[in-house]
Amino acid sequence: MATTVGHYLATRLEQIGLEHYFQVPGDYNLQLLDELLKNENLQMMSCTNELNAAYAAEGYARANGASACVITFNVGAFSALNGVAGAYAERLPMIFISAGYNTNDEASGRFLHHTIGTTDYSYQEEMFRPVTCKTVRILTAEEAPAKIDDAIATALRESKPCYIEIASNLADAECPAPQPARFERAWEVGYDHKAVEKAATEIAAQLNAAEKPLLLAGPHLRPYGAVEAFRRVAEAIGCAVAVQPNAKSFFPEDHPQYIGHYLGTSSAPGVEAVVDLADCVLAAGPMFTDYSTVGWTTTVPSESGYIAIAENGVTTPEATYTGLPIAAVLEALAGKVERNTATIDQYNRDDVTGQQAEYTPADDSAQLTRAEMVHQINELIDGNSTLFAETGDSWFNGLHMQLPADAGFEIEMQWGAIGWSVPSSHGYAVAKGQDHHTILMVGDGSFQLTAQEVCNMIRYEDNITVIVVNNTGYVIESALHEGPYNYYKNWDYAALIKAFNAEDGEGIGITATTAGELRDALRVARASTRRPVLIEAQIPHDDMTQDLVKWGKPVSAAIGRPPATQQ
Repeated sequence: MATTVGHYLATRLEQIGLEHYFQVPGDYNLQLLDELLKNENLQMMSCTNELNAAYAAEGYARANGASACVITFNVGAFSALNGVAGAYAERLPMIFISAGYNTNDEASGRFLHHTIGTTDYSYQEEMFRPVTCKTVRILTAEEAPAKIDDAIATALRESKPCYIEIASNLADAECPAPQPARFERAWEVGYDHKAVEKAATEIAAQLNAAEKPLLLAGPHLRPYGAVEAFRRVAEAIGCAVAVQPNAKSFFPEDHPQYIGHYLGTSSAPGVEAVVDLADCVLAAGPMFTDYSTVGWTTTVPSESGYIAIAENGVTTPEATYTGLPIAAVLEALAGKVERNTATIDQYNRDDVTGQQAEYTPADDSAQLTRAEMVHQINELIDGNSTLFAETGDSWFNGLHMQLPADAGFEIEMQWGAIGWSVPSSHGYAVAKGQDHHTILMVGDGSFQLTAQEVCNMIRYEDNITVIVVNNTGYVIESALHEGPYNYYKNWDYAALIKAFNAEDGEGIGITATTAGELRDALRVARASTRRPVLIEAQIPHDDMTQDLVKWGKPVSAAIGRPPATQQ
């Protein structure tokens, strides 16, 4: 039984749980898009440009566990490259599909449009290799099934993007029909059970011997299917639990063991002190960078008291184990640990909540401030919503919000590309559906990079609220290093919605300059489930979190340190 290459691909995308894919048309991929449209169980989602399509697919993968993006050769692929790299950095399985040149052209020696003017057309695949876990080029229909399956299987197994290039004249070419297949996820891959037991036994012995153990949740818990296993270990011990910023929401914030996010001097109140107090820290799924260590000024406890169950294996003071799944190690560990509540007891004795200033709502006529804005947005979040925090001060505004049970939080702290959140939140909203409320908090500078994707939020009737924080400049860059380059042309952000609505859209744009205007705007947002709402919240440029300042200076210093002298 035969099918076409495009139909085969569509079938596999459906089988791995996709209901949508994101695309931008170009002359090389039009036949492929025609073939994909024949699968009525997949919905084509159009984007305004290829970068936004890749970001939207990245957001979809956050919500759905996998995604797909289809673009055209060279000019489309290279525009999307940044989004694919971000998905790789964030460990998200995106099936990135690019059209290729016609198979008759390479041997002809003629130059093609949308190329760099050579007759070697393999360079696109080469450029995607560092940001994908598997690349395949399909140049004959016969090889398509095996190569498509291999790429998709690798992406799901490693929780990273893959690259599939399909020649423009092969999308409707006949190939064998899909056979039954099982695609394993990262946490389903086979492993050495004896090695897992040995590692878990050693970790348990060190935790049980500690006087003040503490657990730290890292961002790789989710892509490797270990969120629930981590919680079981935490509850078995009963100790304090902190999270890295990009793991916020991976442990319930209403849980009695939760103490907040750990980010050195920019940690949640009381968290840094408790981490410093601990004599044994177990970090599960961690990722430490100059950002998450505040310019390398913050370290976890000494090597004698640090255990990591990470993407690439287990590290203890005594040994290193490679190739062990995070989830499997944590599952084995949960039955071996002893109860020890010393760190959470100390945190509760410190009465951190009592040290925090109580919030008093501002008068309706008061000029809008950052703190007032944050408190009001926090009240919009419920258990059926997810908050996206764009790179910048939105990170810190979001980190200090209290998430109710089952609420989600999304941040891109590893890749840290500004503009990511607008199309990514759109992709996330598409995956979650209209019963889920997606809330985006994005700075004005970041918004300007990808603003046009708001039109597709309107087109597809996303249940989304976009709060554009208009503080007239790149505040995060000002915190890192001030200069005239941190300022740009201001926009009337709320007025954009009228242009994006055109003749058939129903989006809502509102400007809020006072506390009362923001309250009214958020009431509208809460009631609008099929009408995206954009709220321009105007606050002063210098009204930033103290955490951004405390974090920004050391990070800037680390970036700008002089070359090491030769000895």
